[in-house]
Amino acid sequence: MSETIDATGTVLIVDDTEMSAATLEMACAGIPGIEVLAVSSAREAVRILDDRDKVVRAVLTDIRMPGMDGFELVRFVRSHRRHVGTPIIVVTADTDPETPERASRLGANAFFGKPFSPRAVRRALEDLLYADVRSE
Repeated sequence: MSETIDATGTVLIVDDTEMSAATLEMACAGIPGIEVLAVSSAREAVRILDDRDKVVRAVLTDIRMPGMDGFELVRFVRSHRRHVGTPIIVVTADTDPETPERASRLGANAFFGKPFSPRAVRRALEDLLYADVRSE
């Protein structure tokens, strides 16, 4: 499906675990027109999301991070007019059975538990990006 995607911009990966962030970066690499940017905290993600020169097409975030957690980041993205429609994928090791429903209720579009399938995450991302581009 990646050949049909006509999106341009950044996929923002937010994960304080270096190995998970690197795996997600590799999973997202090569999507036409997409730059992949990984940061290790939700606070860094907020700075990037607030940058008017940066076009963030999707956010992939962990839940458990020091300081601002992934739930707060999802809430931030959904509360800002500029990003209200930005696709959000949660990829987390949080095993609380209520986490997937809570993430969805806050506005996440997809949820993956760790360990995750990089191929499945990429497929979900491409589907969301494609839907986003088609709706413009």
